[in-house]
Amino acid sequence: MSLGTVIGMFVAFGLFFGSIFSSTDNYLIFVSGASFVMVAGGTLASTFISYEPRYVMLSLKLVWRIVFSPKVGRNVLKSEVGRVIRWAYTVQKNGIPALEQESKKAIRGDKFLKFGVEMVVSGYTGEEVREIMTNTIETTFGRNTVQVEILKGMGAAAPAFGMIGTLVGLIIMLDNMGGDPSQLGAGLAVALLTTLYGVLFARIIFIPASTKILQREEIVRFRNYLVAEGLALLADKKSPRYIQDRMNSYLDPAIHFNIDKMKK
Repeated sequence: MSLGTVIGMFVAFGLFFGSIFSSTDNYLIFVSGASFVMVAGGTLASTFISYEPRYVMLSLKLVWRIVFSPKVGRNVLKSEVGRVIRWAYTVQKNGIPALEQESKKAIRGDKFLKFGVEMVVSGYTGEEVREIMTNTIETTFGRNTVQVEILKGMGAAAPAFGMIGTLVGLIIMLDNMGGDPSQLGAGLAVALLTTLYGVLFARIIFIPASTKILQREEIVRFRNYLVAEGLALLADKKSPRYIQDRMNSYLDPAIHFNIDKMKK
């Protein structure tokens, strides 16, 4: 679970509701089913018109998954270097075929790593492994960031439909100006609610979700490039120390792996 995401959402909604509760006793003026339907329904309708339904549904699911998706931290990157170096010792001692048995546990559930190890075991050269895995990384990143663009589009559409709802409310209010003038204030408040809902949807849900998803995909892409480089060097049967230095060049010096501290 992403604790930062949970805290951020609680703080954002807490500030919103806190400002309401501390400013008025009439909380129900901020509740309008018609305004909610205008913003939520209009945003979804616009999105389904713009994108294929499958990708829209995937994007909506990702909004919830940002809370629970595991993160790739600095220590995880360092451990990836250590794992490849241990494999390098295995290859150095027993040859490439021994890598298949050594890596069996690590590749379970990691399709990218499994794909790379299979190429190394199959006898591909380092350059071939690097080229194929680079193509895999970039195409995967492209597929996984389609949802980012959809959520950004929803973040742009929500305030627009909020404004549309406000304009509809203003037109109705102005049409009723010949009646009871005392009702104009209440009518204007309801009209403005759609703009409020639109901004909340955009700035607390859609845009932050798209930003976090993109950041996570960029981190995963970086991790995959690190792993791909290590596997390419394994395929070329480079020494463990050379692999260490080459993979460390991707990392912050503060988390460089030190081969001399490995437990023998």
